Formats: sequence, structure tokens, C-alpha cells
Amino acid sequence: MVSAVEQARRTHGLQLWAFVFMPTHVHLLLFRPPRDGPLGVPAVLKSIKQSVSKRASAWVRANTPERLKTFEVDNGKGGRAFRFWQDGGGYDRNIYTPQAAWHSIRYIHWNPVEMGLCDRPEDWRWSSARWFAKRDDAVLACDPRPVRMDAR
Repeated sequence: MVSAVEQARRTHGLQLWAFVFMPTHVHLLLFRPPRDGPLGVPAVLKSIKQSVSKRASAWVRANTPERLKTFEVDNGKGGRAFRFWQDGGGYDRNIYTPQAAWHSIRYIHWNPVEMGLCDRPEDWRWSSARWFAKRDDAVLACDPRPVRMDAR
């Protein structure tokens, strides 16, 4: 996920404001500067999901081929296909205010705590909470946000 998000940032001109990679799902708060023009969410999701799916498929085939059946689905053409991600586009929405952005960041950071995976948001290795806490072991650096700090 880390390299897929980094690649999507470069490819699509995105800023990463917050993230958490959970065992069963992912939360990303991304921003695209208006000067770069419109970009549909499906294009961003496709670039991230395809990259991760290809790597996951290769890893499963090489390391635990007996688990391949777990990821098989009907491809609609009478055959089978490997599906790493849940079917569907996921849940996305636009955020228009600094308050909504900060609310989303708090929700993202507290997700592993709410799921009982850690005691504090910055304890979860796969979260931007570490970057926000200025720890040097964050797996991804976020971009400086144009959201004013006093808008929390």
C-alpha cells in the first residue's frame, strides 16, 4: 500500500493529508490542487488498487498458493479471476471545509484505537498519526496541509 499510494501521489498530483491501513480496509484523505484540474476518484482508486492487487496476487502465488482459492471470483465469462479487493467502489466523499477535513483526520487516526488494535493513534504503525506526532518512524510522510491549524 505504501508504494501504491506514493505512486498515485506522483502520477495524479495528489497531496496526502491522512491515512490508515487497517487489516480489513483503508482510509485515505487526499487533496488535488484545483490548478491541476478535475480528476475522478475512480482513476485514483484504480491506480492504487491495481498495483496492490498485482503485488498481493504475486505474493500469494509464491508464498501460499493454497490460499489462492480464497481470492477467486466468477469473472462473468465462465471463468475465475483473482480479486484482492472487495467488489465495488468503496465509500468516498468530497470535503469542503477545514472543520470537515479535521474531523476526517481524527476519524482516520482513531480508527485502529476504536477497533482495539492499539491504545493510542500513533501506536498504529500504518497510520499518518505517527507523522502528525512528528515521529521519525512514519511509513509515509503527509503533505503540508492548506487547512489552517486553528480551524480544528
